[in-house]
Amino acid sequence: MKKKFKLEDLDCANCAAKMEEAIKKIPGVNDASVSFMTQKMTINAEDEQFDEIMQKVVNACAKVEPDCKILM
Repeated sequence: MKKKFKLEDLDCANCAAKMEEAIKKIPGVNDASVSFMTQKMTINAEDEQFDEIMQKVVNACAKVEPDCKILM
């Protein structure tokens, strides 16, 4: 399943790259991209675990950029 999410308060391209790297390490994630320019994130992950994976994505992003919100 591939889904796009809008991001709010992502401060820099470096943080976006770190978030993307952290998300790609989560088991069940097939691919991920985080764009600072568009303030969007795309996640491609296993369908049956998507909600569980998204909780891990939220936690991983909060560690890199605590002020950034993922609008679901």
